[in-house]
Amino acid sequence: MWAWLFVCFIAGIAIYGIVPTIIIRKKRVRLFREGTASDCLALTFDDGPDPYYTPKLLDLLKKYGVKATFFVVGRKVERYPHIVRRMAEEGHEIGIHNYRHISNWLLPPLWLDWGVRRAAEAIERATGQRPVYYRPPWGHFNAWTPIVQKRYMTVLWSHILGDWNEKIGTMELFRRLRSAIRGGAVIVLHDNGDALGADKRAPEQMLSALELLFKDEAAKKMRWVTITELRNVQTNTQISAM
Repeated sequence: MWAWLFVCFIAGIAIYGIVPTIIIRKKRVRLFREGTASDCLALTFDDGPDPYYTPKLLDLLKKYGVKATFFVVGRKVERYPHIVRRMAEEGHEIGIHNYRHISNWLLPPLWLDWGVRRAAEAIERATGQRPVYYRPPWGHFNAWTPIVQKRYMTVLWSHILGDWNEKIGTMELFRRLRSAIRGGAVIVLHDNGDALGADKRAPEQMLSALELLFKDEAAKKMRWVTITELRNVQTNTQISAM
């Protein structure tokens, strides 16, 4: 009996979540994962805001004049609206990472819709701006996600570097970051260590590796922009080529 129920559960997850994830990623319907600009790239951060790490990250970005895009968890936005407000005031972009950090494979349609709407409302209350981007936790989609994608542009990434794993170490993470520097790249990092599978103190080494990167000569030659700026550069390049 239990074995049969388990098989049905796994089959349901596959049909509702895994198969749509494969299709959406392959078709790239309303999905952005990298640009084409030769001198621009985008840093993105998931899972925040965190009351300790996010302000330190904002200080670091401000120090080096870097703009980034944050995909925030709605529940944390409600707890720390002042941090999200600071993101917006300092020129960073803010997108939705769901209301709670839960895989879409486990969220029924109405729960997903409710969570995305509530996260969007929390961001708008904090910043006065309605978010236009959405990144699902772990990049997981489900059969209902295309409905959500009618309201938001979904953003994934070209480089995911494993910064949630503390065992990688600062220097290895710096090496991976440096290897990811190329035009059009969308790099995902994490300014919170509370998500499932993450190490709580991992953002500390992410900050250290990021400062090493900003001091690197190759990084200084690039423009670090928001997702909207990266997309606009791509659009303008295409128009100029006509």
